[in-house]
Amino acid sequence: MNSKKNRLLLLSILALAFLLVSCGDDKEKGGEPLVAAKERVVPEKPNKILYLNANRIFRDDNDTHLSAVNKIGIKPLASREGIKKASRELVPVGGAMRFNESYVVDRLVHSSPFLVPEAAKLLQDIGTAFHDSLRNKHLPQYSIIVTSVLRTDADIKKLSRTNVNASKRSVHCYGTTFDITYTRFAKHDDEGRNARDVDLKAVLTEVLRDLRAQERCYVKYEVKQACFHITTRQ
Repeated sequence: MNSKKNRLLLLSILALAFLLVSCGDDKEKGGEPLVAAKERVVPEKPNKILYLNANRIFRDDNDTHLSAVNKIGIKPLASREGIKKASRELVPVGGAMRFNESYVVDRLVHSSPFLVPEAAKLLQDIGTAFHDSLRNKHLPQYSIIVTSVLRTDADIKKLSRTNVNASKRSVHCYGTTFDITYTRFAKHDDEGRNARDVDLKAVLTEVLRDLRAQERCYVKYEVKQACFHITTRQ
């Protein structure tokens, strides 16, 4: 009887030891489970780059963009001094700061780096999706560059002196809208191979197409300003 109990005890100890070893093997450096690493694995075969016609896809006009601002936009501001007292909370999206490398805000002249929370979330999601798509297509990492954000009446007045397209009914006045250039991208690593601008633009176009299809945003393809003009819908 004692011999049988000893064998059962030994089997229990061995099973426990095996379980502890298995748990240890399921950890990466830093204690992260391997399952998390698998979720970040780059596909062995790169996803195909789609060269979509952005001018044909993104034709949401100014009135369409304006239709989205009544629910979530702020009341237009006379000057930048009113940003802290806006009718809704405005989230700073940084000057030349990077947020998790998802996007870079260019040097702004005629706008200020503030958005309503929904628009800030959309911008973050665009940047993240852009990174993921680059990774899945085996392209080097770049960040999108934001070139225009919140404008006040004073900003539009100054801008109209040099840009005849500057409108008093600009959607940029509501904190719901931002522009992303499709001619420049910020590379993460100065060394290593570069990606072609045409490929980066194609990836960004695909990302925006998907988000627009999900009714997350309206998008206008701007030729003269060389940017995607984007307004959040939710």
